[in-house]
Amino acid sequence: MAVKLTERAAKEFKQFCDEQKMENTILRIGVTGGGCSGFTYDLRPDKNYDEKVDAKYDYHGVTVVVDKKSALYLDETTVDFYEGLDKRGFTFNNPAAVRTCGCGSSFQA
Repeated sequence: MAVKLTERAAKEFKQFCDEQKMENTILRIGVTGGGCSGFTYDLRPDKNYDEKVDAKYDYHGVTVVVDKKSALYLDETTVDFYEGLDKRGFTFNNPAAVRTCGCGSSFQA
């Protein structure tokens, strides 16, 4: 069970941290209730890691932390970064999602 972070997403997160002068920052990925489909993805910089409740992964020089409750909904999810004329931002490819909203920020499992 793991969330995967692409090289492109890792590069974007590292660039953000450098620009904001955020040293020793990890990327926390999770799920919260809400959104038009039931669950919303939560992706944010963090400084805290608790080995009792978090799973920790390293991808392309970025430490990714997922709380164990969220990990149930994010198993094998790939987080990527998309930049195009139509939109720009992190994307989630979640095989557990049975339905997603139009903007891609919420899902139903």
